[in-house]
Amino acid sequence: MNENFQNNKKNTVKIADSAKKIKNNLVKKTKETKINWKKIFIVVGIILLSLFIFCAIFITGFRFGKIYYYLNFNDNLNNGGVIQFRSANSPKNIDFSLFWDVWNYLEDYYVKSSNLDNQQMIYGAISGLVNSLNDPYSVFLTPEDAQKFNEDVKGSFSGIGIEIGMKNKVLTVIAPIKDTPAFKAGLRAGDKILAIDNELTDGLILDEAVKKIRGEKGTTVTLTIMRDSFAEPKDFVIERDIINVPALELSFLDNNIAYLQLLNFNENSANEFYKAASQINNKKSPGIILDLRNNPGGYLEISVDIASYFLDKGEIVLREKGNDNREKLYYSSEKRPSLKEIPLVILTNEGTASAAEILAGALRDNRNIKIIGEKSFGKGSVQSLLPLKDNSMLKITIAEWFTPNGMAINDKGLEPDIKIVLTEDDWNNDKDPQLDKAKEIIKNELNINNTKIILNK
Repeated sequence: MNENFQNNKKNTVKIADSAKKIKNNLVKKTKETKINWKKIFIVVGIILLSLFIFCAIFITGFRFGKIYYYLNFNDNLNNGGVIQFRSANSPKNIDFSLFWDVWNYLEDYYVKSSNLDNQQMIYGAISGLVNSLNDPYSVFLTPEDAQKFNEDVKGSFSGIGIEIGMKNKVLTVIAPIKDTPAFKAGLRAGDKILAIDNELTDGLILDEAVKKIRGEKGTTVTLTIMRDSFAEPKDFVIERDIINVPALELSFLDNNIAYLQLLNFNENSANEFYKAASQINNKKSPGIILDLRNNPGGYLEISVDIASYFLDKGEIVLREKGNDNREKLYYSSEKRPSLKEIPLVILTNEGTASAAEILAGALRDNRNIKIIGEKSFGKGSVQSLLPLKDNSMLKITIAEWFTPNGMAINDKGLEPDIKIVLTEDDWNNDKDPQLDKAKEIIKNELNINNTKIILNK
């Protein structure tokens, strides 16, 4: 029994020792845990402090940078939070705050401010910027207007079929397109348009006039026209239709003389002219009458291309000068079939403009070709089409044209070598003394050439 007691005592001591060790371990782990939490709190505190310092530096730097930009670049700009930056090439010392003052006044006080269209306001502002150039051929086109313009140069659109321009600050008919409502109604090159649907055109920009004359097929527009032969203005009521712009018409007169009416320089003209030149060569035509009357122009490149049929390779077709006053030369290229050996005369009138004037000037300067008829319109400037990101477009004058001999075309036109003005009697009785004179000159030249051939024999 004593032995059992002793054994129990020893076991009790062992249990006590074990319990003590467990207690000590627990105390130790508790201390370690406390130490670990302290470490965690210290680390988290450092991170938060770092983030705070970083944010403070960032905000300070951003605000300083904003103030610096404002003081150095936007000192006169009150943008209302809309305009943030401007091009490095933008004019300095311009107070743009005036624009935004007006913008804000419109939003705050205009009676129908809820109907304001911000996009249209921007378009209007851009149009005003371009119109300030006082150049009727530099215009801003909205996406809708740009689409209509592209349709025009492709040769088909809805309207009455006239090309218009500004002459002496008066809205003027450059040319009616053949067989269109305007042509059939009796409009002529040089007619002055005083009013559109009883709205005076005085002060109306070219682009706005085009919009007013255009319209859906079947609708009508009233043009108040003044002509030199009129005692007073007359109203022409014209029904709009789909306008198909022909490139050219070719026929053959007596003795197979080619009568080539070049009506436009659109995207179809180059291909159509190639076909016509082939026909003329196949017919062995002894002479060509090139009729550029009522040709309002079009693509410059096509004019150069067509001139190449009549010139030797490398001859100057035109000179072009831009805003840096540097001269750019356009040269003729070799063409097959060639028309350069065939006697030629040219017909012009007030409706001969732009690329048509380039062609006439190039052939007269290089080949001494006679021009018969009336003084041309005098539209000798180059417009570049700059597409913008929202499908709108900027058409801007970038240069002026000069003939190979250096004669200016813009606002001056080409004076004919033989001046013949069509009278009212000519118009009313379908007489064409200009064409008659061209036939006479070609026939005389053919007789001279035939005499030379006989003498050489």
